[in-house]
Amino acid sequence: MFDEHLLRDLTPQVLGVLVGRGADFAAAEDAVQDALVEAVRRWDGDAPDDPKGWLVTVAWRRFLDARRSASARALREVHVTREPAPGPAGQADDTLLLLSRCCHPALSPASAIALTLRAVGGLTTAQIARAFLVPESTMAQRISRAKRTLAGERFERPGDVRAVLRVLYLMFDQGFFERGFAGERKADDADLAAEAIRLARQLAASVPGDAEAAGLLALMLLHHARRAARTDAAGDLVPLALQDRSLWDTAMIGEGVDLLQGALVRDRLGEYQIQAAIAALHDDAATAEETDWSQILEWYDELLKLGPGNPVVALNRAVAVGHVDGPLAGLRLVEGLDAKLPRRDAVAAYLHERAGNTAEAARLYAVAARSAPSTAEMGHLLRQAARLNRARSD
Repeated sequence: MFDEHLLRDLTPQVLGVLVGRGADFAAAEDAVQDALVEAVRRWDGDAPDDPKGWLVTVAWRRFLDARRSASARALREVHVTREPAPGPAGQADDTLLLLSRCCHPALSPASAIALTLRAVGGLTTAQIARAFLVPESTMAQRISRAKRTLAGERFERPGDVRAVLRVLYLMFDQGFFERGFAGERKADDADLAAEAIRLARQLAASVPGDAEAAGLLALMLLHHARRAARTDAAGDLVPLALQDRSLWDTAMIGEGVDLLQGALVRDRLGEYQIQAAIAALHDDAATAEETDWSQILEWYDELLKLGPGNPVVALNRAVAVGHVDGPLAGLRLVEGLDAKLPRRDAVAAYLHERAGNTAEAARLYAVAARSAPSTAEMGHLLRQAARLNRARSD
């Protein structure tokens, strides 16, 4: 039986080999697609002994053929088009090289995510468009612009791993926190959070000594483990404190904790490891009341040391302070933050409710709903406001 999963796993590696040899990104992708079509036609049942080598050989020849037909003179002048000596393909995973190219700083975060999903994730333009909730033509234009931006860029070595981590983090964030409540997905729809985890696994395997790569993967797993409990039967958002923790994926939590512990012992602390440590403390609590907020506050203090002045971290730290030192202490910190900071009003509403100021909490929940980043979050905030208003009128 033809193994589609094998081809999907090998596609970014083969593309990375061609890019590493100096092939133009768009031309390399076309050549790899041709090789995949040839594989489907010729691998009748079983793959060859060296499937990656077979794909690399066919794709490279298709690339060379395209270059020859486009310009024989250019072929003689560009050294990267010299066909390598026969032999097996290198077994090194070129995923990091390809990720580095897709996450080039010249690209916007949205374009980098889209190109990464297309080139490394192997998703179709239609799948990516549905994940971003935009027309397929819009996404096709975005990916084409990204490829043109990278035209002529040479990548002899993998680039900055930090840039790759940032793009994968944004991809997961968009999939988990912003697109996670869109209702039932079609079978072929892209799950951005799951794709981000898959790519983070590949990255962590490519740089086994990088503590932050392991930390990011741990962070994703520790959040993703709660996904089944984040919405109720009606599809409404369920806040962390009210989630049915029996629905959490304990195996995924265990894997995340193991990864985190392995990263922390390397003594190269970074923001993703700290965020993973905070997520692990939430996951470790049998009930919301048993959450170790004192340790969470200590980790937020560490996070602020790494990035002083980060308003999002400061806002999240205010919640921890509200649990450790009381809601009024947390509110004083919130009041010192920019009034336009996303979710500031929602946090203030939460702390006011904990302090017993239900009228102000209801008002702020309604205000926060107007700028909520997703329909699900807006609905949740409006329900909180309605709940408090009903309680006050009873």
